[in-house]
Parts: sequence; C-alpha cells; structure tokens
Amino acid sequence: MFNDTSSLLSHLATRRSGKPRDLVAPGPSREEIERMVALATRTPDHGKLAPWRFVTVPDARRDALAHLLTSAYRTEKPEAGRLEIEAMEQFARQAPALVVMLFSPKTTSHIPMWEQELSAGAAGMNLLHAAHALGYAGGWLTGWPAFSDAVRDAFGAVPERIVGFFFLGTPGKPLEERPRPELSQMLSDWG
Repeated sequence: MFNDTSSLLSHLATRRSGKPRDLVAPGPSREEIERMVALATRTPDHGKLAPWRFVTVPDARRDALAHLLTSAYRTEKPEAGRLEIEAMEQFARQAPALVVMLFSPKTTSHIPMWEQELSAGAAGMNLLHAAHALGYAGGWLTGWPAFSDAVRDAFGAVPERIVGFFFLGTPGKPLEERPRPELSQMLSDWG
C-alpha cells in the first residue's frame, strides 16, 4: 500500500473526514469494503477478543433503515416535528456506502471494558484510514441513532452498542481542514 515512509506520513497528514451528505458516487465496492474491514481489524486488541463487528447496509436496504430510524424516533419522541423526521430519513440515505460498527464486548473476559472500547475506537479509525488509502473519504457519525436501543436492537443486542455509522464515498467537493489543537496543548514532558 505504501512504498515508503513519506507515503505513509503523507497519508496520515492528508486524511480528512468527509461530511456524509457531501460524499457522492462512486463508493467502494463490496470487495473494497471487505478489504477495508479486514484492514480495520489490524488494531491493538488485548487478549485477541475482537470486541467489534461491522454490518453493511446495502443500497436496497436504505429505505428500510430510514423507516427504522423514523419509527424509532417517533416512538421515543412523539412530539418530533417534520424537520426532525426528515433529518432521520436523510441520515439513512447519505453517501454511497454505509457500514455500521458495533462494540461487541466480551463480558466474560478479564480484559477491562475500557481496553475493549479503545480497541473498537482504533478499529473505527483504521476503517477510515483504509477508506482514505483506497481513494475514498469517510464520515463517522453517531448522533441519536447510535444511542437508540431500538436502532441498536436492529443491528445487535445488549451488551452491544453502536460505535458509529461510517458513511463512505467520493468527496463531492474538497474536504475541509478543521482547526487542530496546538502541539503545546497536547504534548508535555513528565516531571
């Protein structure tokens, strides 16, 4: 994938999140998504537990996802207005490809939950790196759908939780750089 160190460093320096609403076709093929997920799993994983899993939402199932989101939202928030419902419908239909990632903790393991959660976060970041390396952009969203029990139950079951919705596609416009914290605010010497 990377022929030299400068290519890897360039990759890391240029990866940006894409706004899912701005990601257009072409999106990754099924084979490319499988490759991305395989790369995502190459992450620190104390105890080799694989406390995460990935679920694709094919194009043919986007309407069903929109229905799930709007129904669950209306049940939880019966006073929801038209704009809120439309936001749920739009959420389901963003970007050409969608991968839902679940934290799938191994509750009988002696490995602390915190370490399992960190592993899941690292796998999510690796998914975005893999998308970027293959020439796509990705947006990792949570929001209300990630915290809804009804939505989670459609993809998994307790004790699983939704890590996020990973929207993948081609940037429809240049990706924006976001403000980054000053190095002096994040790095210090101990002692």
